[in-house]
Amino acid sequence: MTVSDGDLISELYAGCFRRLVIQLYAMTGDLAEAQEAVQEAFTRALVSPRRFAALENPEAWLRRVAVNWARSRYRRRRVLDGLLRRIGPPPAVADHSPEHLALLAALRVLPEGQRHALALHYLVDLPVDEVAATLGVSSGTVKSRLSRGRVALAALLADTDTSDATSTGTGTRCATDATETGRINVRS
Repeated sequence: MTVSDGDLISELYAGCFRRLVIQLYAMTGDLAEAQEAVQEAFTRALVSPRRFAALENPEAWLRRVAVNWARSRYRRRRVLDGLLRRIGPPPAVADHSPEHLALLAALRVLPEGQRHALALHYLVDLPVDEVAATLGVSSGTVKSRLSRGRVALAALLADTDTSDATSTGTGTRCATDATETGRINVRS
């Protein structure tokens, strides 16, 4: 009875994955990195299973591929770390103000097209034509997404303002307008 190429890889995975991870963990000192290296080796074996099945010692090949992958990754990380040290600490980007967090939460609710258009136009300051080129859509589509996105974003942000204001006893006019007309007056 012959073993198929896929079955051989499955058997090797079941038999030596753990052993290879332990060996790579000893080398890298990072369990996640070791697991990723061994997974990468198995992925490369799956690219050409017949050639892999013809190897005299498939586990040794897997080990060599995993070690080489881990070394390459270490070298790239070391170069990047050196570059980052030269340019200094990263600028503070995170804004933890309640307004910023509310904006990010509201943006996550929007459809992807509107979210991307709003972010590129208002946060990155790209003109409509560049947003269109970046997203691979027409300028008219970008303008439509911006318009709809602004309306949806204003409604979402007004909802959070209304719920905050209503709980503190202020802003009852907005809440009343919203319930009477079914719409929130964005300008108030």
